[in-house]
Amino acid sequence: MESWSVEQVCNWLKQRNLGELVPKFREEEISGAALLALNDRMVQQLVKKIGHQAVLMDLIKKYQQQKSGLESLTYCCETASQKFPEVISGKNLKSFFARHKMLQWTSSYALPDFPYDVKCILAEKKCPDHSMRIRIIEFLQADMTRYLEGSLYPNSQQYNIVVNALLQAYPFLDEDGNGFLLWKRALKDRFKYVRRPIEDDEQVLRNKCKFGHRRGQSRKSSFAENILDDGQRQVEEELVHLKGSAMDLHIKWLNQEYMKTQRNWEEVDNRMNMTLEIRRKMISNKAPLKDILRLFPFLRCPYQLFREFQLLTHMDIYKKTVEILEIYSENILSLYVVRNNPINIMLQENLKQHTEEDVLKYMKMTAACLLLPEVFGDDASLFAAVNEEVKAVTPALEVKNPFNVNSCKFALYIEREELAQLDDCTMALAALVAAFHVFDIPCPKRIHRTLNFLESLVFEVRNPASLP
Repeated sequence: MESWSVEQVCNWLKQRNLGELVPKFREEEISGAALLALNDRMVQQLVKKIGHQAVLMDLIKKYQQQKSGLESLTYCCETASQKFPEVISGKNLKSFFARHKMLQWTSSYALPDFPYDVKCILAEKKCPDHSMRIRIIEFLQADMTRYLEGSLYPNSQQYNIVVNALLQAYPFLDEDGNGFLLWKRALKDRFKYVRRPIEDDEQVLRNKCKFGHRRGQSRKSSFAENILDDGQRQVEEELVHLKGSAMDLHIKWLNQEYMKTQRNWEEVDNRMNMTLEIRRKMISNKAPLKDILRLFPFLRCPYQLFREFQLLTHMDIYKKTVEILEIYSENILSLYVVRNNPINIMLQENLKQHTEEDVLKYMKMTAACLLLPEVFGDDASLFAAVNEEVKAVTPALEVKNPFNVNSCKFALYIEREELAQLDDCTMALAALVAAFHVFDIPCPKRIHRTLNFLESLVFEVRNPASLP
């Protein structure tokens, strides 16, 4: 940064959403060396808005801290390379620096100083209402943006760090053990909301092109047209007989709410809790899946599928699946049995076309997920259909263009019908495991070893299954 020209500094400001400062910086001829030499008083004279002053000083301070940390790390690397020249070299050195950067972010992160009213609620250990939740999320999003030097694209690990810090500081926010997924989803949604109106930032445009416009495909209208057919009415009458008119009202409300674009998720959770007993009874009595989904359409939503799993098992299936793929993906891809597999070959070809670490990690986790049946010698067609139609009757994944970040698609199928569209391989794998338990579907023998491996890790058994 010290050697940057005035124009390079201006480009850096635009990337950090500080484009309003560019004319003043050009007028004052602020180069990279001048930028690092600014003190508080100079920044106050140069920048009018207090918010911009705070962000700018924070960015300068973090760069200086990173610089000093990098210098000490370089010294350590030089020392280590003299002692162990075969260890610190080439690709190892790159991964060593990347790992150090993540550890530095982790160790330096601390929760922001919340406003007084938020502090009062948290001090009383009260669960915040909807408006207070929004305020907390807004402050976390702004704080993460400062830590990320203005970037609006945190990776999954950084979301996890912030949410874990929040729940460790305020354990009562982890409602029914489901808080991690709820707060993480809210934080990700906040970043999406902040990014949406930005059109002139190069990073935002690049990432929107890469990730931002393949979500939220419209649902089939046939479900809406058939939602009140005779089969549903017949099952509803049985439920009313068992539970009274209150159950009927809950089911009607859930069906009406499902058709809305903006949903009241808090009320959905409450009503899904109230109808849990009758829903489990229907599933245990082997009621047709179509009837269950007509009465409880929110089971098509991955979040509610994961929540149902947690109500039954007290385990956060999504969080566990993230951990499994992050820990085992490199080991799976290094196994000899998958070396010549078409999916692995496809992965290696696509890895050459990208350099971004997040994209490379995403591709490797996707490949590891799809290769799991091959590792255990199971029938891959009962697990996932890659660029093919799903033929399995039991829960299986449909995967289209798995390594194309612009057009990849994941979906969960049961009885050859699409149940839910999914964001990525992690959510897809979690949904697959959850579906067997939520809908009480026996696991086919030809895929048993793969699912046994996943379930032993999810349920944290004493002696979990291991890779062969």
